[in-house]
Formats: sequence, C-alpha cells, structure tokens
Amino acid sequence: MLPLALVTNDTTAELDGIAGYAVDFMDALGAPGAGLLIAAENLFPPIPSEVILPLAGFTASQGGFSIWSALLFTTLGSVVGAVILYYIGHIFGLERIKAIFERLPLLHPNDVDKTVAWFDAHGNKAVFFGRMLPVFRSLISIPAGLHGMPMPRFLVLTTAGSLIWNTIFVLAGYWLGEQWHKVEPYADTLQKVVIGLVLVGGLFFIVTRIRKPHPAASA
Repeated sequence: MLPLALVTNDTTAELDGIAGYAVDFMDALGAPGAGLLIAAENLFPPIPSEVILPLAGFTASQGGFSIWSALLFTTLGSVVGAVILYYIGHIFGLERIKAIFERLPLLHPNDVDKTVAWFDAHGNKAVFFGRMLPVFRSLISIPAGLHGMPMPRFLVLTTAGSLIWNTIFVLAGYWLGEQWHKVEPYADTLQKVVIGLVLVGGLFFIVTRIRKPHPAASA
C-alpha cells in the first residue's frame, strides 16, 4: 500500500493534529487501524469520529483498503468501544449512582428511579438513535449497562445505529475524495446543536429544582 501522502495533493499531505495521526495510523495498520481509532473515540469522545470516519472513506477511495473493510472495521470498533462502556456502567451499578445522587445538591436518589423508568419505556430507541448523536454516541452505553439491558439486544441496537452513522461519514469521505474535510463543518454544527440542547435542558432542570425542590429533599 502506498503511503497516503504519496497519493494525495499538497493540502492533504499537510494534515496535522488528530487528522495527521489518524492518516499515519491507518497507513500503518490499514482498515483495522480505522477500527481501533473508532473504538478509542467511543472511550475518549474528544477524538472526533467526524474526522476519522471521512478519512477512512478517503483512504479507501485511494486504494488503501476497500470501502467494505472500512465499514466493517469502523463499525466493529464502535461496538467494541460501546461494550466496554456498557460494562463500566454495569459494574458501577445503580446503587452507587443513588449514593452519589444522595450527596449532590439539587439531586435525589428518586431521580435515578425516574431515569430507570424512562429507560424501561424508551431504552431501545435511546440506544439506537443515541449511536447517531454526537456526545451521546459514547454516553448512552453507560446507562444501558447500569440498567442491565440484555447484551444481545444492546449489541443489535448498537451495531445497527453505529453502522448507519459510520456509513454516512465513511461514504461521504469516499465520494468527496480529497475534499473529505467538507463533511466536518456539518458534523460540528450538529454537535453544537446537541450540546446546546443539553445545556438548555440542564439549565431548565436547575431552575425548576431550585424553585420547586424535590419533596424528599425538602423534607
């Protein structure tokens, strides 16, 4: 396989930072390297899948490996990372979470019970669609583990959601070729929208809890 820098234009050859490391890693390990990077992205969200996935597609377009290998290994990496986080949540357990909530201001163990009840009703959709949302892509695996979602169901939902997300970005990088980086602004906008909604929701919760404390907390 030719080094990626030899088959790209000057712009791509000058990649640095995370993109540069990702290129070097995939150049050395091929499609499995892309899978390892995505597994790491699940465990360390600051590593952006929105950069790694289009780069994997771009590398496939240059003949570094096949597009099918890119999709297979990036999805496998997503599932491996998600399973690790699932077991972190499972091992940590609901009782420890309740103990933490007992000590935190504005929170109460009953809030955990409400979250569990919500997960009972919407957990399947949360895991599936959560795999297609920035930030939540990693975090959703932890409550699934805390809740004890059956592993076969978790694997099916995680694989399906991850495959959709990965396919969109890998194919975008494949089709755009050396213009793969044009995908990033759209993904960045989506991430900012999600973070903004989370912040608004958190602020609403805080204001509501201050104005009307939890009955058990105010007793």
